[in-house]
Amino acid sequence: MKLTVLFDLDDTLLTNNMDTFLSAYLKALSASIPAVPQGQFIQTLLFASQKMTENMNPALALEEVFDQHFYPGIGIPRAEINEDLNAFYRDRYPALRAVTQPRPQAVAAVQHAFERGWQVVVATNPLFPQTATYQRLEWAGLPAAEYPFALITTYETFHFAKPNPAYCAEILGQLGCPEGPVVMVGNSLEDDLLPAAVLGIPGYWVTDDGSPVPAELPAGSAAGSLAGIIPWLEARSAETFTPQLDTPQALLAWLRAAPAAVAALTRSLNADIWSQRPAAEEWSLTEILAHLRDVDQDVNLPRFQKLAAESNPFLPGVDTDSWAEQRGYRQQHGPEGLLQFVQARIQLIQHLTNLPAEAWQQTARHAIFGPTTLQELVRFIITHDRSHLQQITDTLRQIRS
Repeated sequence: MKLTVLFDLDDTLLTNNMDTFLSAYLKALSASIPAVPQGQFIQTLLFASQKMTENMNPALALEEVFDQHFYPGIGIPRAEINEDLNAFYRDRYPALRAVTQPRPQAVAAVQHAFERGWQVVVATNPLFPQTATYQRLEWAGLPAAEYPFALITTYETFHFAKPNPAYCAEILGQLGCPEGPVVMVGNSLEDDLLPAAVLGIPGYWVTDDGSPVPAELPAGSAAGSLAGIIPWLEARSAETFTPQLDTPQALLAWLRAAPAAVAALTRSLNADIWSQRPAAEEWSLTEILAHLRDVDQDVNLPRFQKLAAESNPFLPGVDTDSWAEQRGYRQQHGPEGLLQFVQARIQLIQHLTNLPAEAWQQTARHAIFGPTTLQELVRFIITHDRSHLQQITDTLRQIRS
């Protein structure tokens, strides 16, 4: 098992004071769309960005959230100014490099991670389009074309943003839920370290002010300068990673992240890939999604409803694997199954959201697991999700190879 390192970008890999950068960025971008008054343009863009930050809906990629609020707010359809926006990122955005500065020690840390064969993620807040993020990586001396990052988070492919713990869970989901150690490196406690800590991920807080490691961070976390990253990573590389599943916040983050990660992994797939089996005895993507949908619809949600209606109910075991043949999963439509899974999961999340703490400890009697609680049942769902996310990434890898 190998170490997975999540590196924040701005003010971690790249010196980039966000107040200075955003001021220059907003002025330059608004000037590219002269048909909209600058004040209205900037106010609407900030409002749409806030809506991305607040998004909790696994059915919506952040780009969709942005589009729903930005273009109606300026009164111009996207299609009418799309070329102007593309021209801005091509011709004017590069000038913003002048307000940033590369960090050689950060580059050395990333290079060391690749030399050790570790998995490296650029875990930047996904509020920008891909081109904007890729350009900042180039300014940092880490061009995506030259470094084999496992994942770079942008608004086209992510559903949650910092500081939502579901953002960190979605990263892990899109990676196929790695079983080796996972760490976060970032300059912000609020945006980087504390959300990761909800999932049990230790962090390295990039700071030069001598601040102590906050007690809220998991064991093994540290604080220090860029120079301290490499020895800290070496110390973490032999550890294991067990997801934190003992708080409602962590459980809900994982529940939201699973369908979002599946949507990202299967985004823009050719129709024939959905029905391909990597081997005769293994499931296709269509079969996996139908299974996840039906388990939520016909097992998990009814169990939660029974727990809410009865005291210490008995929950029978269900042989869901046999449904693949009985219900003809292979002949179904994969993308439709994904949409139905997302909607079923939203229903399940709605049932759990805002429950009082004592409700998570409601008891039940499971035919297989014996005495259990609502919280433990949710943990079972997440373990099941993670297993199938690994299966989906393995299936895609085998089909593409």
